[in-house]
This record gives sequence, structure tokens and C-alpha cells, in this order.
Amino acid sequence: MRREVYLDNNATTPVAPEVVEAMAPYWREHFGNPSSAHRKGVEAERAVRRSRATIARLLGVNESEVIFTSGGTEGDNLAIKGVARALRRRGMHILTTKIEHPAVLESCRDLEAEGFRVTYLDVDAEGMVTPEAVEAALTPETILVSIMHVNNELGTILPISEIAERVKRRNPEIVIHSDGVQAIGKTRVDLHGVDLYTISGHKIHAPKGTGALIVREGVRLVPLFSGGGQERGLRSGTENVAGIVGLARALELMYENLEEKLAHFRTLRERFLDGVRGIPGARINSPERSVSTTVNVSFPGIPAEVLLHALEEEGVFASTGAACASRKRRRSHVLEAVGLPPEVIDSSVRFSFSRYTTVEDVEWAVRALHRAVERLTIGPPVRR
Repeated sequence: MRREVYLDNNATTPVAPEVVEAMAPYWREHFGNPSSAHRKGVEAERAVRRSRATIARLLGVNESEVIFTSGGTEGDNLAIKGVARALRRRGMHILTTKIEHPAVLESCRDLEAEGFRVTYLDVDAEGMVTPEAVEAALTPETILVSIMHVNNELGTILPISEIAERVKRRNPEIVIHSDGVQAIGKTRVDLHGVDLYTISGHKIHAPKGTGALIVREGVRLVPLFSGGGQERGLRSGTENVAGIVGLARALELMYENLEEKLAHFRTLRERFLDGVRGIPGARINSPERSVSTTVNVSFPGIPAEVLLHALEEEGVFASTGAACASRKRRRSHVLEAVGLPPEVIDSSVRFSFSRYTTVEDVEWAVRALHRAVERLTIGPPVRR
């Protein structure tokens, strides 16, 4: 059977066997509604409570600050729209960057339609925004700063703790939100000064449709929808008990021997980059200050989709960038924001690793990449 190498882990990850095992009883024996007063309900409620405690312990927050959601998009929407609508009497200005995930950017555009003013900060050639630049853009009307922790296309690690410190020093009442979907398990996470933090299960080997929003005590949010008042009244709806258990178990697994995992990711990145540098014309777009799990590379002259199809024929799966926006067939707003020319953007491919990726996988992918680029550069034989 042909070998398959999956290098699109920023888009989604396979569910870990341990996670499936942890979830299984809550599909079968312990299937109760956590709001029910009988034993089945109590069993489910205890599972949710234990999972909340696990996530809180791993992220260094209070149990009451963990709000379960369906994933990153819902978490970002709840954070941004919830704060803006709760604090609109205090101010109508929001600060973000041009490289955010569509869930953040589209939420901000929705709020602009409601009368809010949004500043979209420029980034440098590495996708970086400085704490100084953020502070300089603050106004007396600013109520929210939303800046991602790790960029999903380049892997750039933004200095969210330093940004939070600088903003809070200027005005402690400004709320800080960070999309941490691509950061969990890939870099060290310090939530000091961060009021809202989004995580998603399917990026860390939990199922799709699971996630959480960290909501610090005292932060006011208007919920997105009404109902039974679950999750401190911020996220009504019967809890996805099995998914919540899976999310907690997945996070637990990500944090086990984290330093060893980070070292493994660095080895994978170094091997991959060593191989890519040997391909004529290859351009590495990911900066030095990025997570080791993400490498964005361009091969000018070869359309990215053509290269992806050639790699798939070799059993290698990668992507052109953000999976949530790839079907819209528009140029990457992230790569445009860092100033890359169209021919570089249109030939960019993102490779992303997980803890299941091996050195042998990376070496196989590099060889496949060499063959594909060489074949596509030479082109098909000319018929006479």
C-alpha cells in the first residue's frame, strides 16, 4: 500500500486513540443530560466538571473561567461580539491586526455594521506586530484588543503577554482577547493579562465541534444566543459531554512531556527546512520566530494547487493556507499583509506537523516535493 504522509495538521488533526477511549462511555453508558437530576444526569455533570477542572489546571485559570463552545469560530465570535455589545456604552473602538483568522476579521466587520470602529493594524514582513504599535493605536474609545497568539498560515508567534501588559498599563479596563487555536501544545502559553482566550479541540487531536473560551472573572459578555443558561449563561444549549471529555483528555495529552514534544517539532522543522533549501527557487515564508509545527514555502512559477495535486499523487497531504477560507479561492490575506508579491503568494504551500509526524514522514515528503517541483518546472513533453 502506498505510504500516506499527512502534513495539514493546522487544518485538523486525527483524533487520538486515548481521546476516543475516554469519550466512548459518554456515548453509551453515561449518556445523560448534565441538567437532569437523576443518576444519569449526575454522571454526565460530574464528567463535565472534571473536564473543566483539568483544562483550568493545565491553562492556569480558575474552573469557573472555562466556557465550553463548539470550537474556535464560536469562541472568537462570542469573545469579540460579546465584549463589544456589553461595553458599547464605554466605547466603540476595537483593535486587531490584518492577519487574524476569518472568525475574528468577520466578527469585526459585523460589528462595523453595528457602528463600531475597528483598526486593523499592519504587520511587518514576518507577520509581527509590536506592543509599541498596539499601544500607539489605542484611543480613549478602545474597549477591546484582539490579537492572535500564533498565526495559522505562517506560524508566527505574536508577543501576546507583552501586548497585554502594555495595554493594561495604559488602560486596565481594555479587554484583551487572543485566538490561541494554533498555539496550544505548540508553544508555551502564558495567559497573564489575557482576559479571553480561544481554543479548539480538532487542532489538538480532539473531535471537531469541541472547544473552549477562557473568560476571566469580571469580564462582561453578551451571549450570542439564548436558552437554558448553561456555561454561566454565556453558552446556552445541552453540553456535548463526550466532546468535552475528549477535549480535556486531548489537552492533557498535549501537555504530557510538552518539552519533549516541542523538541520533536524542532527536529521535524529542521529536517524539513534542510530538505526544502535544496530545491531550486524555493522560498521559505515562515519566520524564525514561529512555531516549529508550521512551515510556509513558495515555489514561484508553480501554482500552489497544481503542486498540491502533484504531492497528493505521491501520498503527501498539505494545504494552501487557512482551511476555513481556502474554498473561497481568494489570495491569502495573511501573505498579502506581510507584503509578499502575487507570484509568491499564489505558489505558497503550508506544511504543518503533529506529534504523530515522524522524521521518516518528513523525509518522504521532502523527496516527494523535490520530484514534484522538478517535474512541474520541466513541464510535460512537447508533442510535435
